[in-house]
Amino acid sequence: MGLDDAVRKPHERLGALLSEEMAAVDKLIRERMTSEHAPRIDEVAAHLISAGGKRLRPMLTIASARMCGYDGPYHLYLAATVEFIHTATLLHDDVVDESGKRRGRPTANLLWDNKSSVLVGDYLFARSFQLMVAPGNLKVLDILSNAAAVIAEGEVLQLTAARDLKTTEEIYFKVIRGKTAALFAAATEVGGVIAGMDDEKVRALHTYGDALGVSFQIVDDLLDVAGDTAATGKNVGDDFRERKLTLPIIKAIDKADEEERAFWLRTIEKGDQRDGDLEHALALMDKHGTIDATRAAALDWSARAKEALTHLPEHEIRDMLTDLADYVVARIN
Repeated sequence: MGLDDAVRKPHERLGALLSEEMAAVDKLIRERMTSEHAPRIDEVAAHLISAGGKRLRPMLTIASARMCGYDGPYHLYLAATVEFIHTATLLHDDVVDESGKRRGRPTANLLWDNKSSVLVGDYLFARSFQLMVAPGNLKVLDILSNAAAVIAEGEVLQLTAARDLKTTEEIYFKVIRGKTAALFAAATEVGGVIAGMDDEKVRALHTYGDALGVSFQIVDDLLDVAGDTAATGKNVGDDFRERKLTLPIIKAIDKADEEERAFWLRTIEKGDQRDGDLEHALALMDKHGTIDATRAAALDWSARAKEALTHLPEHEIRDMLTDLADYVVARIN
């Protein structure tokens, strides 16, 4: 294996190492997402779950448990729990955002309707709670139920902060730590808890997941303004066109003079976007160095994730998780 592969595709190497357990998680997901009485549930849930994705969050749970020496069956239930929570939030997000595409396919709310997406999302949340109680571990239940609440809180905070130029970096980080990082942190933390790790190591796993999730989201924001469309599959400026206050934009607004602030007010708060506005927005970000500052923030959070791993036992999985933290930010170099 070359160095390039080690840096670029750690999630694939991790997936290969954990392939048997991930197959068992997929089997459990398929079994538990079915409904005897409401076939619409199977159709909607299967549409999104079968679309693939990296299964990164459940993989983190399996990896954490294995790294910590767990040899029981319940990490599979917790990994499926994490994936159900994630899928439920995606179904709800697509309704809130009025999205038409997810993972390269039409969204469930487009193929069926908003009601079906919301209710199937609710069903998957309920299924996740059935799965998370299976180990009979109150600490695990506390971590995952708290994560579900924090995710919902982050969604509501984003709704109230959206398109409001008074949104600060502090609010932005509260949103992404709720929406994205909370589930990453819970996914890694419960792996250590189920393995019986001491409090210091469990905290390290939580810190790793949290920092990885934050850097993951910052990089997504950055790729929207400085990414390669061919590589990312996203059009540059989609977030600007959707009037989302991402970190590079928030930093540019913070440094704006009166004329620049009027531009952001018109394009983001009022939604009056015209030809050439995206180019001007990118120029303002470049002028104030906010793209470089956002890149530095992503690298800092990646470094925090890697530092947290140093408090955990030496293991080949620990090395892969370190590579994963590098890989997340390698997309912006």
